[in-house]
Amino acid sequence: MLRTISRNGITAQYRQNISNGIVDLLLVPEGSLSQTIRHDCAPEPLIQAKIVGDDYAGGYAQGRTMRNSPTTYAMRFQGQEEADTELGETIVTTRFADKRGLEYTHTLTFGVQSRAVRIDTEVANASQVPFTLEMLSSFTLGSLSPFSEGMAENTLTIHRMRSTWSAEGRLDSRSVEDLQLEPDWQEHVANSLRFGCVGSFPVRGWVPFIAVEDRAHDITWAAATTHASSWQIEAYRKDNGLSISGGIADREFGHWTHTVQPGEHFAAPSGVVTVVRGGVDEASQALASHVRERLELPESERPETVSETGLPIIFNEFCSTWGLPTEQSVLAQVEQLKGRGVEYVVMDAGWFDNKPFSEGTKFGAWQVSQESFPHGIKYVVDAIHQAGMKAGVWFEFEVVGRQETECFNHEEWLLKRDGIPITSDQRRFWDMRNTEVQDYLHERVIDFLRDNGFDYIKVDYNETLGIGCETPDRPESALGDGLYDVIQASQAFFRRIRKELPNVVVEICSSGGHRLVQSFMEIGAMASFSDAHECDEIPLIAANMHRIIEPRQSQIWAVMRAELTEAQQRYRLASGFLGRLCLSGDMGLLSAKQWQIIDEALALYRASSNVIDQGTSAFYGTPITSYRKPQGWQAIVRRGTGRASGQALIVLHTFAGLNNDVSIELPLATPKDWNDTDTASTLASHHTAESIRMFARNGINATVSDGLLRISGLRNWDSAVIVCGTNLQ
Repeated sequence: MLRTISRNGITAQYRQNISNGIVDLLLVPEGSLSQTIRHDCAPEPLIQAKIVGDDYAGGYAQGRTMRNSPTTYAMRFQGQEEADTELGETIVTTRFADKRGLEYTHTLTFGVQSRAVRIDTEVANASQVPFTLEMLSSFTLGSLSPFSEGMAENTLTIHRMRSTWSAEGRLDSRSVEDLQLEPDWQEHVANSLRFGCVGSFPVRGWVPFIAVEDRAHDITWAAATTHASSWQIEAYRKDNGLSISGGIADREFGHWTHTVQPGEHFAAPSGVVTVVRGGVDEASQALASHVRERLELPESERPETVSETGLPIIFNEFCSTWGLPTEQSVLAQVEQLKGRGVEYVVMDAGWFDNKPFSEGTKFGAWQVSQESFPHGIKYVVDAIHQAGMKAGVWFEFEVVGRQETECFNHEEWLLKRDGIPITSDQRRFWDMRNTEVQDYLHERVIDFLRDNGFDYIKVDYNETLGIGCETPDRPESALGDGLYDVIQASQAFFRRIRKELPNVVVEICSSGGHRLVQSFMEIGAMASFSDAHECDEIPLIAANMHRIIEPRQSQIWAVMRAELTEAQQRYRLASGFLGRLCLSGDMGLLSAKQWQIIDEALALYRASSNVIDQGTSAFYGTPITSYRKPQGWQAIVRRGTGRASGQALIVLHTFAGLNNDVSIELPLATPKDWNDTDTASTLASHHTAESIRMFARNGINATVSDGLLRISGLRNWDSAVIVCGTNLQ
C-alpha cells in the first residue's frame, strides 16, 4: 500500500501491484476499508491514455474502447506527495513517466467539506519530439465492487441519466448483466459501455454522469466529467472487476487528438468522483454539491445573505411577451411586481429587435431597439431600480444570426469546418479564441451591462457546434480539439464578466438545460433547468435536477395565466419550490385571488430558502413512464443540513390516474417537530403554527403519526408544499 487517507466520509487507498508496478486507487466509505476483499481482478491504472503510433489494445477493442493500450502500461511510478493547502484542502499528487520522456501527473483533491473528490490529470512532454494524444482520461476507478469476489452476479446496477430538450435528467438504471458487462468465459473480450455527447451541448442525450451501485452492500460509486464540450464515460469489464473512466471524447468517439510539443503540457478537464453509503440519489447529490468548493457568488446570492433575506425570487418576462419586450411592457410589469418580494426582473430575448424572438435572428450587434425602447434601455433599468428591484437582460453572445448580416458574414471571426463557416439553420458561431472577438464582445456585452446599470445577465446558447471546428493557426488540429479550446475560451469570457462585474448575477441557459455541467455551474449563480415552461412534466424535470445541480442553482419557472384554475396555479408555483422560483406570464391580467395565492407562495418560499439552499433530497412516488402524460404522484422530501438543520421541505405533485391518498415514510428526513403531539394533528392549508407551514388548496389535509406523513383530499393534478422545523423565516 502506498498511502491511505480518510476525509469527509471517504477513504482513498493507493495500492501498487507487485508484479507489474501498476498503481490503482480504491475509494470506499470511511470505516469500511477492512471489509474490502476483492483481489481477483487486474488493477485499474490511475491514468488511461493512448498516444498515436502506439499499438492498440486487443480483445476486439478498436471502435469500442481505447483503454488499456501500451501507452498506459508504459507508465512507471515515480513518486507521490501529500499536502494541505491554505484553503484547507488535502491534495495527493502521484507522478509517472515513460522511457520516451512523457511525464504524467494524477492529482486527487479533497475539498474542505465536499463529499466528493476532484481528480486532475496532466501530461508533460520532456522529450525532444512531439507526441499526439488520442485519448486521455480525466478519472478512472476500478475493482468494483471491492466488497465482493468473483462475478458478483445480480448485485451491480449502473445508473445513467438520459436527457433531451424539455425532458432533462431522466434516470436510467440497469444491471451490468443487462448491459452485457459480464466477462466472457476466457476473459478475452474488452467489454465496454462507452457513451457521451458530441458537440457543445454537454447535457444532450446523456448527462455526463455514471454511478455503480453495489446493492448487496448498499454502497454506490459515482463520477462526472465537468467540461462543456464533447465528453465520454466508459464502464469497462474484462475480468471480475468493473472499471469506470471518463473525460474528453476520444479520437474514435469525439474526433479528438491533441499534440503536445516538446516543453509543453496538456491538462485534461477535471473529473469529480464520490462513494457513499446508499444509492444513486445520495451519490448524485454528493457530486452536485461539490460545486460549492469553487463557487463564487455575487453578494445577493451568498449563503449569508440568503440566510437573512431568503433566496432571491426572479421574474422573467419571456412567457409574457414571447421575445418582444418593450419599454411599455416592462414598466407595466414593474408596477405589478413592486413590493411583492421579487428581486430580479429580467428582460429576455428580443430587446434588440422589433420582431418576436421566434421570427428574428438579429444576434451579434446587440444594439437596443429604438422602436421598442424609445428612451433607451437605461431608462427602464432605472425604473426597475427605483421600484426596489434588480434589472436583468438576455444575451446569446457566442453566436451570430443571419439577419445581422455584417456579423453573419464576418468570416475571419467565425468558426469553420472544411474552410466554410459552420452554419446551423439561422446561426453561425464566433471564434471565442480570437482576441478581436473577445474585445468586440467586451464592448457589446460587458460595457453594455456596466453602462446601463444591469445587475443580472442571462446567457443563452441555442445551437450546438457538432463534431467541432478548425483551429486557424494549427490546420492539422483535430476538430474535437478545436471545439474543446473554443468552449474553454467562452468560459474565459464568462469569467471576465464575473471579474469585471463581480456583483452581476450570471444565469446559465442553453435551450433550457443543455449546459448543466460543473465548469459552468461554478461560473453561474444559477441555471435554467429546462424549457418546459408550461408543461405538466415540470415537477418531474425539476426533481431530476436534484441529481445534477444544486437546487439553489436550478431556476424553475412558474408561468401565471389568468385562465388557470387555483389547482393549476398552485401546481406551477409548487414546482418552483424544487429550486429557484421564477415567475413569468400575464401578470397584468391576474385576479386579486390569483395574486393572493402568489403572495402566499412567495412568503412560504422565503421561509423555506435555507432548506432549499442547504439540504439533501429523497425521492418518493409511483414509477413514471410517460413524461408528457404522467400518471401517479411524486414527492421530494428535502432534509436541511448546515444552518438549515432541523428543517424539512416536502413538495408533492399528483398527476393523472391518482386513486389513493399519499403516505410518505419520513424517519430519516423529519425534524423533531414532527413528533410533537401538537403538530401531529390535521393541518389546514393555511396552518399558522410556528413549526409547520403549508401551501395547498382548501380540502387537502396532512397528518403525521408513527413516522408517516399522510396527505388526503388529493385529486389529479394537485400539489402541496409543506415546510416544517425550527428557525423558519
